[in-house]
Amino acid sequence: MSQGADGRDPGFLDDLALDGEVSRGTSDRGTHAGSYDTAPDDEVLPDAVVFPESTADVSAVLAAADDRGVAVTPYAAGTSLESHVTPVEGGISLDLTRMDRVVDVRPDDLTVDVEPGVVGDDLNERVARHGLTFPPLPSSGAISTVGGMIATDASGMGTVKYGEVGDWVRALEVVLADGTVIETGTMAAKTSSGYNLTDLLVGSEGTLGVVTRATLELAGIPEQVRGGRAVFPTLDDATAAVRDAVTSGVDVAKIELMDADAAAVANDYSGTEMPERPMAFVEFHADHGVEEEVAFCRAVFAAHDVESFEVDEGDGMDDLWTARRDITYAADEWREGASMGHPGDVTVPIGAYPEMIRAVKDVAAEYDLFVPAFGHAGDGNLHYFAVYDHDDPDESTRAERAYEDLIGRALELDGTVTGEHGIGKGKREFLRREHGDAVDAMRAVKDALDPNGTLNPGTTFPEE
Repeated sequence: MSQGADGRDPGFLDDLALDGEVSRGTSDRGTHAGSYDTAPDDEVLPDAVVFPESTADVSAVLAAADDRGVAVTPYAAGTSLESHVTPVEGGISLDLTRMDRVVDVRPDDLTVDVEPGVVGDDLNERVARHGLTFPPLPSSGAISTVGGMIATDASGMGTVKYGEVGDWVRALEVVLADGTVIETGTMAAKTSSGYNLTDLLVGSEGTLGVVTRATLELAGIPEQVRGGRAVFPTLDDATAAVRDAVTSGVDVAKIELMDADAAAVANDYSGTEMPERPMAFVEFHADHGVEEEVAFCRAVFAAHDVESFEVDEGDGMDDLWTARRDITYAADEWREGASMGHPGDVTVPIGAYPEMIRAVKDVAAEYDLFVPAFGHAGDGNLHYFAVYDHDDPDESTRAERAYEDLIGRALELDGTVTGEHGIGKGKREFLRREHGDAVDAMRAVKDALDPNGTLNPGTTFPEE
């Protein structure tokens, strides 16, 4: 772990009249040196951590830092999988978790105003009192914040029906790099007025501004929920069944794929007794007619030699959904002396999903690696990772080559290098490979809104 890159103590913070706290303690700086996935050698200590409690605090800190050339790295819950919050230039880690109020719930408008530090599950618990829910929560909703979700345009298991977090953002209050506070979007359900700055800021990974309040759309809690698990004889059967269910128009809220390797990892960690075979997990949401959708899905799966398809009213699936969510934790316990490598997060058009799955298993065999595959199959999003000994140079090299080969295959299939984790610091080298000259347009936007490079330096853009 390195010290702050410039070694400067931003002493000007002591002169600001903040409601929040400024910390230079070793413990606070250490916990803000990286995120969930950051390797110890890549961690960088910020020179100070600021815990703002208001938009005014954020504005004051950014204005002063921007004027003095001090980097500011926005920080939420630190659950990033692409090292978004590593303060590579030291400076200030701006921890927004104390701005955690659900400001206003408006059931008649199906909207809610929240601060960025609100945890996803806490938001849903609050709005459930009104019979409402925020449907696009990612799988990490129990530990991740709204601010982080907006910054990465997060998504999760329900994307096939509900879309991404960004699809549910109506309006934002944002502090720009120089401390200017702007409001984007509208409380109305639609607008054609001006540039869509809201969509520009969603997914910008803390490089264009700091969200201090968001207006989110809500939906009614569905009256009917059914969950099921289908087991298939081969991985090709499973992926083809998922593709056909989506393209046939089955109204499914979640449709997750798990290969035999992922099932074995999950069983070992979670104590479940799932068959170690290719499986699809499904969930249906409706206010009426849910059984018709289950029957439709059953017919589609039957055309692909499904061996079993068990469905219940949802609660019976809780342990299995938990096992699915815990796969990334399970990987580090799978093999002694080994742990999960860089997590794959590619997304391809749904028609190419079976081919992408086959590519993962072919590459795993080519490099002699154990690579479980699973993911949000309904929207073409695939997760995978090699489990290997990071102290073994040969195995590490093979794992890195496999990772890069699969990124390349996804792009060949007209896909994207990241479906929901974001670019961060981990995938910067692939940005131009995917977007070409459009990266220059992105840089122009960044330079216009943050000419001094104050916000989250080292993130998103490749070193060129």
